[in-house]
Amino acid sequence: MDNAAGKDVVKRRILFLLKLLYEQTDEDHPLNTHELIEILEANGVPANRKTLKSDIDNLTEAGFDIVTVSSKPNRYFWGDRGVEMPELKLLIDAVSSSRFISQRKSRDICRKLTAMASVHGQKELDRHIYVTNRVKATNEQVLYIVDTVNDAIRRRRKISFQYTEYDVKKNKVLRNNGEVYELSPYALFWNDDFYYVVGYSDKHENVSAFRVDRLYKPQVLKDKAVKRPTGFSLDDYSRQIYEMYDGERVTVELLCRGDLMKYVIDRYGEDVRTMPVAGVRSTRGAQAAGGGDAPEQFIATVDVALSPNFYAWVFRWGGGVRIIAPEEAVEAFREMLQSNGL
Repeated sequence: MDNAAGKDVVKRRILFLLKLLYEQTDEDHPLNTHELIEILEANGVPANRKTLKSDIDNLTEAGFDIVTVSSKPNRYFWGDRGVEMPELKLLIDAVSSSRFISQRKSRDICRKLTAMASVHGQKELDRHIYVTNRVKATNEQVLYIVDTVNDAIRRRRKISFQYTEYDVKKNKVLRNNGEVYELSPYALFWNDDFYYVVGYSDKHENVSAFRVDRLYKPQVLKDKAVKRPTGFSLDDYSRQIYEMYDGERVTVELLCRGDLMKYVIDRYGEDVRTMPVAGVRSTRGAQAAGGGDAPEQFIATVDVALSPNFYAWVFRWGGGVRIIAPEEAVEAFREMLQSNGL
């Protein structure tokens, strides 16, 4: 065998060994020296104990995490894969149940995530996740749209796009006859299982939010993005906007049944301002209807946008959450109920 042919054999052997270790081994499924040599030779790759040890030493020196278990014979397995099995399971569950990722794209991403594990680990990653009443997105381009928006944010550039909605026949149409919007994007954030881009809208002349999966043909412009308004906080903005329906932003006091604390925290976070109460008097002096002692109650003070979606959230608890201040919010909620015959 000439020198060139010998080098080709070594390259082929070490690449096959690398692939074999990555696909077939993990901490719970190492392969010993004899097993590795047998598999190599069965695939037409000549090997022996000496070449095997040399190849593994070379792979280790090159930065691959090949773990050697000292024994007779030695056993070997691929160590760190960058993402651990519990993390892969979590990622696959999140992708499978995510509403903004289409069914086809979810399967594609999960297949790629699964390939990061050994063949033995892949069996564990067959998650069989079932999410009830979950409507998956149909926009196959959403991941690329997110990438475009992120690029604009990184480069501090404006983006232009058209915005889609549906007509009464469920046809997807462009809003305002295809009007092109321009936005200075500040951030992407997740709300109610959808991605939104938040930024300064030239059309609205204020900070606005748009659902990412409804952007049509977004493009990064050469124009510099408008700087964030002084004092603008994305955290405050996201807390004040319920499901992207804007409204007057006010500080509201909610009288809540004690067992609903977990849901208030789910909505407003653990730093939400709360105070246990034995009665129902507002800290601003307002008195809610139906007084009396309620030792298992608490008052939550929150900053919200007064909108139909906020009132719908209050209503869903069947009286377990009641608005007690300010009076304008109490009255607006009462009028909404009356207008719907409730």
